[in-house]
Amino acid sequence: MDYDILDTSLADGGDLRIEWAASRMPVLEAIKERFIKEQPLAGVRIGACMHVTTETANLMLTLIAGGAEVALCASNPLSTQDDVAAALARAEIPTYAVRGEDSDKFYEHINAVLDTNPHLVFDDGADMTTVLHKERTDQAVVGGMEETTTGVIRLKAMEADDVLRYPIVAVNDSATKHLFDNRHGTGQSSLDGILRASNILFAGKRVVVAGFGDCGWGIATRAKGLGSDVIVTEIDPVRAVAATMEGHRVMTGLEAAELGEVFITATGNIHVFRAEHFARMPDGAIIANAGHFDVELDLIALDEMSVSRRVIRDNLEEFVLEDGRRILVVAEGRLVNLGAAEGHPADVMDMSFADQALAAEWIIQNQDELQAKVYVLPEELDEEVARLKLEAMSGSLEQLTAAQEHYLASWEHGT
Repeated sequence: MDYDILDTSLADGGDLRIEWAASRMPVLEAIKERFIKEQPLAGVRIGACMHVTTETANLMLTLIAGGAEVALCASNPLSTQDDVAAALARAEIPTYAVRGEDSDKFYEHINAVLDTNPHLVFDDGADMTTVLHKERTDQAVVGGMEETTTGVIRLKAMEADDVLRYPIVAVNDSATKHLFDNRHGTGQSSLDGILRASNILFAGKRVVVAGFGDCGWGIATRAKGLGSDVIVTEIDPVRAVAATMEGHRVMTGLEAAELGEVFITATGNIHVFRAEHFARMPDGAIIANAGHFDVELDLIALDEMSVSRRVIRDNLEEFVLEDGRRILVVAEGRLVNLGAAEGHPADVMDMSFADQALAAEWIIQNQDELQAKVYVLPEELDEEVARLKLEAMSGSLEQLTAAQEHYLASWEHGT
């Protein structure tokens, strides 16, 4: 069994953390128990490029319980939890992930996973999918899953250009993913990362959130709940109005740059905050990225504007501009909730990774009918995950009476 990790001696600690996460993931555990009995993934090879965390470890163990062979690499250089990688390697799961790995090692690890010739590809940002479509075009794949908004954007562009080679489920677009993982998971964990890196008080701070999609919505809501004055920047008028009705101020990035004290991007786009914004930010401004890739912050421009830079705290780097103003960058501009914290709580990843497991089963069951396009997880599977989660949270659903069902199905009832 091959692997490339930091230190095998960290495995004991990783096992404990994986066990703790599992105790917070009842939906995935229920699916795992069914998978053990039914073996829906027997003989299926899976290659995963995902954040190597405790929650991902439990997804890998669920897939293996269903009969799959799994190989895993990191989807972000700063998101790997080295003790988890060690625990997975000791469990004889080929794992290729070292926190802080450079770009060359990152792609070396992707190719190591692809060398296992996976039938299914689990991606988080579409990097493995891109390698398959640019460099390993002869490699046969049955289907794939995509976890994050940024990756779905890339996949839909590939589908529009008619270059997508196999069906992919946009797990990110499942209701039980984006309504909870993105809003509640990103909302809490992004602020957690900034707090760990800076130990600032959010109460009274002017916090600028770039993007009011589900992730930005969650971040803005949590920041407001901590007492922050939240400003939102948006390109979508509907989302901008939604932000206004949530009580946030909405303005352009240049206007916000002069007012903000903490800046958080959550757009999936490039150079959201750049030189023209840095030139207006106040001394001590903190900038962080909650989008998948570090390109949301133009750190090359910031470096060129700076006369010095230094790491002032763990995961917090200070850039000093010519006029003496300081701009502080969290987690190298990479995904802040994983770069400076532990990512989403297991409680919310429970649903997202349940979606992933069911998507893998669905593709295998329907591979002969699926086309090379981007799919959404079927609604009945999405709702099944929600039902299981509600039960685990001690909730129960109301049931329609026969008369109510008839009323909803009929057009004959008037006012």
